[in-house]
Amino acid sequence: MGREKGMSCRTAWGVAFALGVGLAAPAESATVYVSNEKDNSITIIDTETDTVIDTVPVGQRPRGLIMSADNTQLYICASDDNRVEVMDVETRKIIHYLPSGPDPELFVLHPDGRTLFIANEDDNMVTIVDVEDRTVIDEIPVGVEPEGMGLSKDGKVLVNTSETTNMAHFIDTETLEIFDNVLVDTRPRVALFSADGSQVWVSAEVGGTVRVLDAETRELIKKIDFEISGVNDEAIQPVGIGLTRDGKYAFVALGPANRVAVIDARKLEVVKYLLVGQRVWQLAFTPDEKKLYATNGVSSDVSVIDVEKLKVIKSIPAGRFPWGIVVKP
Repeated sequence: MGREKGMSCRTAWGVAFALGVGLAAPAESATVYVSNEKDNSITIIDTETDTVIDTVPVGQRPRGLIMSADNTQLYICASDDNRVEVMDVETRKIIHYLPSGPDPELFVLHPDGRTLFIANEDDNMVTIVDVEDRTVIDEIPVGVEPEGMGLSKDGKVLVNTSETTNMAHFIDTETLEIFDNVLVDTRPRVALFSADGSQVWVSAEVGGTVRVLDAETRELIKKIDFEISGVNDEAIQPVGIGLTRDGKYAFVALGPANRVAVIDARKLEVVKYLLVGQRVWQLAFTPDEKKLYATNGVSSDVSVIDVEKLKVIKSIPAGRFPWGIVVKP
């Protein structure tokens, strides 16, 4: 049915609804925050236009980023300042600092909204901080060079990876004790629970693999290897992981291979490699999971991936050496 000249957008929606004709729903607008490791700044991107809307100076060598429980504050690992900076997302100003151990790299917030678990690379500790009282609650000794921080949906189990010890440490968040140590491949970087909580995915940068573990038994379900035509095995260095909530896809950033691997998360098989920028690090979805954003450290940009089409649709300039990324709804 042709649309009459001058028909308003609202009328068009009404006619479509009445006739049962589907119109594409507008994409949910969200905001992307990217930490620039060499520029000591945060690049802010609007997901509707995929353009940079601001660049904000922060502390030295910012890396890990997460949002507060109410999405009003951005937590920033200022690694070389040995602290976590807290930014008000409305004013884009640093409003206060949280304590951490030396060289905080990645962290995760408990579902209670106030307990923050921080991997401190230089002292082999996971530091626990109360974000409301701004005090250290406790410290958990772990392996050498802790980095990855995966938390179960109910907040009961924390998985920390130690890069040099090559282990995934399973920690009870109530007793704050390690109840299992799982040997993984060389230099594990990221640990992530699947949406249903049944699996833990662990990337190994030097090992060149991703291990999928049973979250309850901690037994290996499958080791996923990667092979890219024309790319040396040494350049395939898995780091960031993104898992869709429906359990359909897993995406893995492959570092200097300049690819994001697309994995069928049910069959646990690689189905595609997407060419992105140079040395891809971390990944983050929009809330509706229609887009996936990837930070590319060496090319200093962010790649935008259409999740449905499994296609890179845009490159957005960022600061020097973009590393961490988080999306605010």
